[in-house]
Amino acid sequence: MATQEAYERTLRERLPRVRERVAAAVRRSGREVGAARIVAVTKGHPEGAIEAALAAGLRDLGENRVEELRRKAPLFANRAGLRWHAIGHIQRRKAGAAARLASLIHSVDSLRLAERLSRFGEAERRRIPVLVQVNASGEATKGGFAVARDLHAALDEIARVTALDGMRVLGLMTMAPFVADETTLRRTFRLTREALGAAAAAGGFAGRELSMGMSNDYEIAIEEGSTMVRLGTTLLGRRPG
Repeated sequence: MATQEAYERTLRERLPRVRERVAAAVRRSGREVGAARIVAVTKGHPEGAIEAALAAGLRDLGENRVEELRRKAPLFANRAGLRWHAIGHIQRRKAGAAARLASLIHSVDSLRLAERLSRFGEAERRRIPVLVQVNASGEATKGGFAVARDLHAALDEIARVTALDGMRVLGLMTMAPFVADETTLRRTFRLTREALGAAAAAGGFAGRELSMGMSNDYEIAIEEGSTMVRLGTTLLGRRPG
């Protein structure tokens, strides 16, 4: 298993280059510096990777599985500025744990999950910060509200999510196909951006966050308007084991 020192060496080598590429993509998108932030995906990595990420100045960390987030988060409970992001599919029975542990849930992919999260938020007298996951690629294997199939119907469903009292919708999230075809990637990201604009124009929500882009496509995602990129392998290397 890689040690904390090994992760620190990896980040010293990779993070400056990734930050340069993020900044360059932001400039190409016509936005100001800082318009897109990095969520370092620590899924499957040991605690040493988290220590190394924090030492490198990364404060937004993402986990795919609630069980792993439940195990790791208490170990770093007193770290100033650390924000956990729940970025994977969440089973409804684990919604409460995700809401307690994550600063932002990226993957509200159904009305039933949204309702469960909202009930939790109402019980705690707060509004859970979330992103609504949309399927902008049209792939059957992807979760989320199907903007690629029927944008108007999906926007109606998203409006129902937004109306729930126990949640605060900050924007949208999508996952692009794992392909090298730039045209397909841009189409996916562009449709997500357009869905965000349509929802905002309809009075659905004021949030403007777009969680789009992973290690293989983050520069394209930023050029198409992403405000958050979820980076694992390109920052920390392959997961051990």
